[in-house]
Amino acid sequence: MPKSQAMATWEERRAMGKALRARVPRASHGEWNPALRRPSIISLLQQSNRGRQAGLIPLRLERMAASPYDFLRGSAAIMAGDLAGTPVSGLRVLMSGDAHLGNFGLYGSPTGDVLFDLDDFDESTPGPWEWDLKRLTASIEVAGRVHGLGKRERRSAVEHAVQTYRATASRLQSLGTLEAWYQSTSLEHPGPLLSSIFGTDSTDAELIGRAVTVARSRTSLGMFSKVAEASGRAGWRLRPDPPTLTAISPALKAGLRGAFARYTRTLSPERQALVGHYQIQDVAHRVVGVGSVGLRAYLVLLIGNGAGDPLLMQIKEATVPSAEPYLATRRRRTTGHEGERVVLAHRALQASTDLLLGWTTVARRPYFVRQMRNMKGSIPLEWLEGRLFLTYGAACAAILARAHARVGDIAAIAGYCGNSGALDVALGDWAEAYGDQTERDHAELMKALSGKRV
Repeated sequence: MPKSQAMATWEERRAMGKALRARVPRASHGEWNPALRRPSIISLLQQSNRGRQAGLIPLRLERMAASPYDFLRGSAAIMAGDLAGTPVSGLRVLMSGDAHLGNFGLYGSPTGDVLFDLDDFDESTPGPWEWDLKRLTASIEVAGRVHGLGKRERRSAVEHAVQTYRATASRLQSLGTLEAWYQSTSLEHPGPLLSSIFGTDSTDAELIGRAVTVARSRTSLGMFSKVAEASGRAGWRLRPDPPTLTAISPALKAGLRGAFARYTRTLSPERQALVGHYQIQDVAHRVVGVGSVGLRAYLVLLIGNGAGDPLLMQIKEATVPSAEPYLATRRRRTTGHEGERVVLAHRALQASTDLLLGWTTVARRPYFVRQMRNMKGSIPLEWLEGRLFLTYGAACAAILARAHARVGDIAAIAGYCGNSGALDVALGDWAEAYGDQTERDHAELMKALSGKRV
């Protein structure tokens, strides 16, 4: 936060946030009016495909076409342009930039605890806190439609998420700086942040137990048996599984080995020593995600203390965040390397980060590097029946408020949000209207695919 605000008490900063409502009423956030000259979805997708691997663009479009929710997941660039025309209070944070439901998930902390947190920062950049919250609420609305929920249920889930964001912001506003920073996101030993949402309900406990069990099975050792095979005296190699996992040329493989060596220099000395106990066995191209399809991503297989000690790492291309052209934030950056930007966002917004997270460069393209399977998991939408859907959206909203508290003035944000349900209602209207827009956009993509215009 600005130094002038840091010198003020949290009560004074909350009052400052509240005063912003006179200029930007909370009700104004419920409005969604597409720009008169809003580009066609096809042209926007073609723009976002520039620089991607051409052979994978059809797969990207196929995955986005699967449902309106999958379309929303892959359309961060489209939504950034839409959000650029919406009201903002003027309060800024380091945005996640892509805070839809699917980018909250489970992963292991360096101490082996299973955490629930934001887990994708490819689109992170300084910007309005409202943009993150609006992307989350839109994803709740669209996911609810795909999940078969009625209008009233979806509305309830969206408004409850916004109410939870407000309540969490209000709870964090008066905490000591370190106390707010250290808010736990553990599912196995939940602190106040998550225990106040999941509570002691047996259904919640069953959901968390299932999710943690699955996450604990998702390790490098568990993945190793599925993707690797012995390669004679040469050791181990990654088994091709097109189109997801494919072999690469010897020249590219050599380049990636060099890039991996450079990546280790971005780690602290003790972590460099840790990685030094492993030897690279093979590298292959691996397709990931929905919106990320077409970006260059590679799977690195390393072996440490024998075949029972594999380590699978991902080297993923980092590009300019979708929102940046609308925000002119590059001059405020602490780094010009996109991979480093992603790593710094992980460290700033997550409660605990992958201890092997770093960055590198391959053929002048920026990349970030992380563990592929450090107990990474998610809570599938099909698990979220009835009240659980509402609860899950609220948990994501609480996590988002905690992240914003680490990188913004949460007291001012809490003051702007207020204690009434005015913002809840406004974003309920927004989510419903943008849900309609997403369905129209998805239908336009389907029509273009059927007519082979893309």
